[in-house]
Amino acid sequence: MRRFVGLDTNKPASSVAILHGDEAEAPGLNESETGQLRGIRRFGAAGAILMAAGALGAGAQPVLQNPVVGIRILSLPSRMATTALTVTMIGTVMVVLAWLLLGRFAVGRLRDGNVPRRLTRSQLDRTLLLWILPLCVAPPMFSRDVYSYLAQSEITARGLDPYAIGPAGALGVDNVLTRTVPNIWRDTPAPYGPLFLWMGKGITWLTGENIVAGIFLHRLLALAGVALIVWALPRLARRCGVAAVSALWLGAANPLLLFHLVAGIHNEALMIGLMLAGTELALRAIESASPLRGTSLMLLVSGAALIALSSTVKIPSLIALGFVGMALARRWGGSLKAVGSSAALLGAIALVIIGGVSVASGLGIGWVHTLGTAGVVRSWMSIPTILGLGTGFTGVLLGLGDHTTAVLSLTRPIAAVVAGFVSLRMLVAVLKGRLHPVGALGVSLGALVLLFPVVQPWYLLWAVTPLAAWATTRAFRGPAIIFSSIVSVILMPNGSEYLPFQIVQAAVVTILTIGILYLLTRSRLPWRAPTGPPARGESAGEYAGLS
Repeated sequence: MRRFVGLDTNKPASSVAILHGDEAEAPGLNESETGQLRGIRRFGAAGAILMAAGALGAGAQPVLQNPVVGIRILSLPSRMATTALTVTMIGTVMVVLAWLLLGRFAVGRLRDGNVPRRLTRSQLDRTLLLWILPLCVAPPMFSRDVYSYLAQSEITARGLDPYAIGPAGALGVDNVLTRTVPNIWRDTPAPYGPLFLWMGKGITWLTGENIVAGIFLHRLLALAGVALIVWALPRLARRCGVAAVSALWLGAANPLLLFHLVAGIHNEALMIGLMLAGTELALRAIESASPLRGTSLMLLVSGAALIALSSTVKIPSLIALGFVGMALARRWGGSLKAVGSSAALLGAIALVIIGGVSVASGLGIGWVHTLGTAGVVRSWMSIPTILGLGTGFTGVLLGLGDHTTAVLSLTRPIAAVVAGFVSLRMLVAVLKGRLHPVGALGVSLGALVLLFPVVQPWYLLWAVTPLAAWATTRAFRGPAIIFSSIVSVILMPNGSEYLPFQIVQAAVVTILTIGILYLLTRSRLPWRAPTGPPARGESAGEYAGLS
């Protein structure tokens, strides 16, 4: 049993540790590469601008209070749905390609023992800022969840319980906010924590039922979360022996983050940002050589408090507190008593923060009863759900009847047990010193996401973001890059569906346009990895995204 849960002491390292390898910082780009970087930056910025322009017609625009209706030029995309979709798809693919090209200068492959040159942190920051700015002023894209945020915030502002009643029942079906909420969520209570709805209540106090103003204030919250990610990620990466620029490229500049946290305005930005910032502060204290008192103790308490706060946005981030606790217990000797002391300390902090927010917001603990609200969705990205759907479909084909619901009632609990077991193994690995807490956190969140009953594309960032600061091998980066790229381009920008012929037309034009852009830029952008021996005086490093 001890070996089963990972308590055996003979094993020097966790098998998951093969995903990590130390990655040294590298010299900056030369003049030619800097010129190519500028071209990549402009290529991605042009794509982001096309996305913002196309979103005027193809984005997840509000049903009412659409600010571009009646304006001659700005309302034109809404009357040309296929054209708007095409423009948005072209922009989306351009941003993804620009990100992959940027990877040549951010994620290096070692060859002959030499470290490749990389772009500097300031160069990456300027690139990321330039790609984010057009998406900040664009209509919501890829999801309509922000309208649920607005409706649930209005329910909270009216003094009603958002955890007991949905927008239609609380606000009425004819309310301007209810009419913009997707039908599937109009009668469901809020699945979000009290901190997020408390912030939403403040936004409602400022904007009332002004949808556009509410959207932009919620986007500011998302941008604050992104800023926390950009702050914490390079610090965690250096703590794990990984190049800061590499971690930021895969974690913060990832198209999934740009498209779904910035353009899509999902509260995952705030959850992940608080979680990573809290983890960094706590580990700064735990891994310090100084005693845990004074400043170090304050850092530990502040970090634990931030992690607890992140869970009052969305509950999954609370798992990070477990890995901080195991790291603390290891510092205190790794005994059972140390684990208990660590759990008592961090548990008390979490209880005070979560309880305090629940009471101060006036929302209580009703949110713990609505965590399964999203389970009504059957997501093709969820392993237990797709197994259940596939089995049910097979039963229909064989004439055995549709038993999908019965199969899901089996696959989902089994998946939850497996995810819990993976997390337990990772916790023990941290306690025994076989795995860094950041890597163990990322692996556990990855198992949680893949085995979750419902998986949305942006949920992948729960795992990819912390793993970007720790996992460096091709076994992780390859699949992460491929999956991020594919998922980023296959979703419809309106958060819903288009007619098949519209999608086909837009896809054909997008492919042709990207082909033309490739021909026009093949001598200016690094579409091909360098081959052959390095030039005299240059590093033998080779730049690679996937290659």
